[in-house]
This record gives sequence, C-alpha cells and structure tokens, in this order.
Amino acid sequence: MTTPSPYRIVLALSDVNALEAWVAFAEKMAAAPSIPLEIHLRVMLTMPEGVSLSEGTLQARHMRDALDTLAKERDNIHDETRVYVDYKPILSVIEEIEREAADLLIVEWAGALEPTGGISTDTILRETPCDVVLVSRHQWQAQGGVLLSLRGGPNLSLGTRVANALAESAPITLLHVASSPYESQPYSVMMGTDSRIGRTVTVSGDITRAIIEEVSAHKAVVMGASFQQPDRRGSGTSSVVRSVFEQTPSPLILVRAHTPEEFAFHAPRPLVRIAEPLSTRVDRWFAENTFHSNEFADLEALLALKEKQGVTIGLALPALNEEATVGNVIRTIKGALMDAVPLLDQIVLIDSNSTDNTVAIAESLGVPTYKHPELLPEVGSYRGKGEALWKSLYVLNTDIIAWIDTDITNIHPRFVYGLLGPLLKRANVQYVKGFYQRPIKVGEQLQAFGGGRVTELVARPLLNLFYPELSGIVQPLSGEYAGRRSALERVPFFSGYGVETGLLIDLHEQHGLEGIAQVDLEQRVHHNQPLVGLSKMSFAIHQVFISRLERRYSVELLDKANRSMKLIVHEPERFSLDIAEISDVERPPMLEVPAYRSRFGNK
Repeated sequence: MTTPSPYRIVLALSDVNALEAWVAFAEKMAAAPSIPLEIHLRVMLTMPEGVSLSEGTLQARHMRDALDTLAKERDNIHDETRVYVDYKPILSVIEEIEREAADLLIVEWAGALEPTGGISTDTILRETPCDVVLVSRHQWQAQGGVLLSLRGGPNLSLGTRVANALAESAPITLLHVASSPYESQPYSVMMGTDSRIGRTVTVSGDITRAIIEEVSAHKAVVMGASFQQPDRRGSGTSSVVRSVFEQTPSPLILVRAHTPEEFAFHAPRPLVRIAEPLSTRVDRWFAENTFHSNEFADLEALLALKEKQGVTIGLALPALNEEATVGNVIRTIKGALMDAVPLLDQIVLIDSNSTDNTVAIAESLGVPTYKHPELLPEVGSYRGKGEALWKSLYVLNTDIIAWIDTDITNIHPRFVYGLLGPLLKRANVQYVKGFYQRPIKVGEQLQAFGGGRVTELVARPLLNLFYPELSGIVQPLSGEYAGRRSALERVPFFSGYGVETGLLIDLHEQHGLEGIAQVDLEQRVHHNQPLVGLSKMSFAIHQVFISRLERRYSVELLDKANRSMKLIVHEPERFSLDIAEISDVERPPMLEVPAYRSRFGNK
C-alpha cells in the first residue's frame, strides 16, 4: 500500500515566542490520523522601511536557533526551517506555498487594522493558494470555550476544525445568522458536522452586536472570510470582522477555505513583487543566507539529515608542503567527522608534488593521497590549487564535496560541518562559502587585523564594481567552501589563484544568489603569504574578472593584455626587477571530460 502524500501546513509567525503552543495548534489541524502531517516552520522578520534588511542578520540567526531546537524534538516538523527577512516577508511565504503546493497556511495575524508580514489582510486572503487561518492575539492559548460564527459554505469545514483545535475539551458555541427568524435548517446541518457543538445561537438582526455580546463568555471567536470587492475604505475585509476586532480584546481567528468554486468567480491576481533596488535584494540575501557554524554544531542532527536525504559527503584537502599542519588537520577532522560521527564518507589529500613529508603524514593517518599531476593524464597538468580542486571531483565519488586548506593552525571540526550545514538544511543552496576573522601570524605573535588583504583591496572592490549582486559575500577568496557535485561539475575551474573568484561568479550565474550561502567559521589562523605573493595573487584575480567581463559584454581584452608581471626585488645585495608569468588556465566543466563522464555518467 502506498503512503499518502503528507498534509502540509505552513506556520508563519512574527516571532519565536510560544513556539510549542503554535506547533501544538498546527498539529491539531491535521487533516486525518491516517494522513502524515508535515509542518513547515517560518518566521517573518518584518523590517521597517528605510532600514537595511541586513540589520536583521543576527536576529534571524537567533530565530533560526529557536526553530531548529524545536524541529529536532518533533518528527512532524520539516527539516528546513526558514526566517524571511523583508519589508513584506509574507510574500516569500506565499511564493513558497505556490512552489510547494501547501495545504494550509496558519499566520500569526496582526489583526484587521494593521498589515501582517508587511501586507494587508485582504491581500493574504486573496492571493494565498491554499486554506488560510489567521490567528490574532495570544490569549487563544488559554483555556476556555470557543465561539464559532459561520453561515456555512466553503468555510464551514475549516472553521469547525479550527474551533475544535482551539477548544480542545471546552465547549463550542455556534452563532448562526439566519436570513429570517424562522430559518432553522442551516444550523441543524452545522450541528451535524461535529457533535462537540454544545450550544447554538441564531441571530437575524445585528450580527456584530451578537458576536460581541457572546464572545465575552469565550476565549476566542472563529469567523469566516470571503472574497469581496474593496469598500470605500479600500478594504475588502468584512465590516463585521473589522468591527469585532475593534470592539473586543478577544482573539479573533479568521478562516478562508480554498475551493475551486471560490476561485472560479474570484480568481486570485498573480503575485508580483514590485521592482526593488539591487541593494535591497543583496541585503535580504545577507540576512537570510548568512549562517554561523554554531547553528550546525549538533553533529547527530546533521547526520540524521544526511541519512534522511540519502546523500554522501566527501572532503578533499589540497596540499603543498604542509607537513607542519596537515597531520593535525587530518586527525581533528577525521576523528570528529568520520570516526566519532560518520558525517564524512571520504577524505582524500590532493597533493601538488610536495617535497616534504606531507604525503607520508597523510598516508600514515589512513587518508588516501593523490598527486594531481598524475590524475587524468590525458588532459595534462598545470600548477596551482585550482587544478588540484578540479581533479578532486574525479577522485571523490560523493554527492557533496567540501574543501578546506591544510595550513590552518587552529583547525576545528566547524571548518567542515559549518560548510555542510546549509547544504543539508536548505535544498536550494548549491554552494557555501566560509568566512572568518583572519589575524596575521608574525612569528609567534597574532596581530588582530590585516588578514584578507587581497580580499579587501582587490576582490570585494571588483565585485562591488562589476558584480554588485555578490557584494554581500564577506570573503570571496576564502579557501573553505563546499557544494553539490551536480553544480560543481558544470562550471569551469581556473587552475591557480583565480579558482575561488571564477567559481563564485559562475555558480551565481547558474543558480542565482539564493543558490549561495555563507557561514561564519569564527577565526582562522595560518601563515600568511609575503606581500610579493599577494601581488601575484591579485594579478591572477584581475585576469579572472576581465575574462568574465569579456563573456558578459562580448568584448576582447585579455588577448591584448600583458600576462607577465614585473616584481620588485629589494634585498641587501640586490635591487632589481624580476619577471613572472602569471596566467591561470581555465579548465572546462568536469562534466565535459570523457573519463569523468564514463565514471559518473549515471550519478
């Protein structure tokens, strides 16, 4: 027997207070015991107009922590929790409902007089393509009876379910509006829908006054909404709903059932976002897609997500003469993320012809090692870290691939699990960049500032100039990142210093900003390059930017550019110029390599 599709409830809240009560209410709204329930927890962080959305980053992080904590305790909460940060965050909720075909939206409602999630009640009712339950004021969590005010029609079944969920064992009073004092059949029909309706009141006069008089003896009132033309005040919300909300402090729950008949006569308008500045989109992305590694420190929870999704995860360690640090890096990561908790399925070292004991150390610790010049000999070999990363796609056979550098002196498992968290928590994320504080180590002393000099002086200024949609990336040149094989195998890799820049630009073009996330890995300590090395790096990165601008604007610049760089040599006995040829080779997408297709064609 096939398992029925789950009944999907989207629970959209304005804060994380009383989370357990909200989830308990959603659980009581399940369609039937035989149908699996799936609750999607969402928080709408509504920012005031004129305030940068990026100001919500830390608050969103704290909210995600609360959501994730509860999600770990309840099997019926979907793994992917979200905090939407926006001036109108409920639009993102409605867009998600359209994509995922949810069955019910429960909203923490600001009431009939104020916007909820940045938009009016009428817009929510009109444009949400599923059943809607709007719940105002927190007193609904108290004990007590419920007043149910419905005329029947498409909202009857939904309203009765809501009343049952709110009342629990308390009585429900049905307030029925009759078209004449002699009408009795409609409420009799309603009483047949649920025997827990213990009392009925029939009203043929002033419905607003009747509701206000009755609700004082109940903890909440449930009313039905309908599609109406806007009145002179610009609102289509029933005047009865507005009057009840204004004249009573009791919680008001508004229900609107989604039925084909309703939408046949009142077709919802397409949900279209008003064009907004690019800066706003970047700020929103920054607030919603910037994580902290601490959010994913529960390794057992990450392992459960990995197993549930049926994915495999591999880590490649590019190395060149790192005997001083590579052993500690391997012991730390392998011990925590493979031996203690099997989050990683593979760890390999991709060596660039080290002349020290790097390879021997890795092999002694049980990590397979490969010299990248010997891999895929039919395509040749080039010097550079990017070449090692590109060929690691062929060596690893996992669905998710992570890379970290092997010169990290303060290595911690968070450098890996922090990168994996967004990929396991968010299905739309394809690529994750790490960022951190980068103090410079001078001898045995740490200087607090000065790390990431090429990032701040070259990469980020160029991104802001030519790719402003990526201007929220904190450290585009960081050496710690991870992605899905299905995305990485479809983009080219630059062989040297330009590999990070090229990957970021190309993956953004293929998957958009929402396909990228970044994670705070706290602090990274390593031996920094001398200034001449940073100059070479900058020279290569400029070339990558120019190559991508050529592709974007169909111009030719690099064929006329000089690929050699004059380096100033200033030593006690020498003051001169040296010439260095610095030019990254652009490797094609690995999917275009015949040997790779032969190995992974069905993956």
